[in-house]
Amino acid sequence: MNSTILKTATRVLLPIFLIASLLILWRGHNAPGGGFIGGLMAVIGVALYAVAASIAEARRMLRIDPLTLAGIGLACAVAGGLWGAANGGAFLQGVWPFYSYDPELGTVGVPVGSVLLFDTGVYLTVLGAVCAIIFALEEAVYTEKESAR
Repeated sequence: MNSTILKTATRVLLPIFLIASLLILWRGHNAPGGGFIGGLMAVIGVALYAVAASIAEARRMLRIDPLTLAGIGLACAVAGGLWGAANGGAFLQGVWPFYSYDPELGTVGVPVGSVLLFDTGVYLTVLGAVCAIIFALEEAVYTEKESAR
């Protein structure tokens, strides 16, 4: 699409969507939200960029093939699940190695652990898989339009 207004608006909206998606990811490992919703927010930004610029530009912006990104995300999600099992618990059991309770100090540390790793994996999987679908559909429509001419 060759719209100056859309291209200009996308320059403003893309960082907002990506920052919002990361905030939803970060908040969601301890509260509602998380990887799925954050990943969909990121996809909205990438899809908007693909419409404003082009599919080729959106692929270049991602820098990693969408299916590779989905594979990395799947590996992170499985690693987050196995971390709980390896720690003597069950698959997908939460493990927080840097977070503890001290009777004198109260809660000490950063609540980062297997749950955030799992949510990050879901985020990357959703981002990669949905972007791959959107790119494939858009390329199919473009190819069909070109063959009709």
